[in-house]
Amino acid sequence: MIATKQISKHFRDVHFGGNWTSVNLKDTLKDINWKQATTKVYDLNTIAVLVFHINYYVSAILKVLEGAPLNASDKFSFDLPAITSEEAWQELVNKALTEADQLAVLIEQLEEATLLQDFADPKYGSYCRNLLGVTEHTHYHLGQISLLKKIIHAE
Repeated sequence: MIATKQISKHFRDVHFGGNWTSVNLKDTLKDINWKQATTKVYDLNTIAVLVFHINYYVSAILKVLEGAPLNASDKFSFDLPAITSEEAWQELVNKALTEADQLAVLIEQLEEATLLQDFADPKYGSYCRNLLGVTEHTHYHLGQISLLKKIIHAE
């Protein structure tokens, strides 16, 4: 079985570095300003929307690990409030990174047996499935953010 420390490390690495893809959210976002983050490329989501979307699920899982009931819905996961300043953009980035760090700490503290238990409701599968899933989800959207950043910086 994958240990909680390993799952935590894998999750932390996609956010802060150390994974074998050599790409992480913190470094990818560090030189993106709010205008770039909100720039629409074709009909794709903006970088800001993708950061919000990644954090939406991290935040929901974090709250469950803190003892709250699951209170999230896919239909709201792209509902980013307007970003109209550098300060608002930095607040979003800081929230995403802070909550990722908090979640990594809580994952590491989980009992190994918890990984096999149902997460919030049996229809969502196990804790293990959800913790690995949120990490995979972050990698997926990090790839999109990286491509959008290249397109925006090339213009």
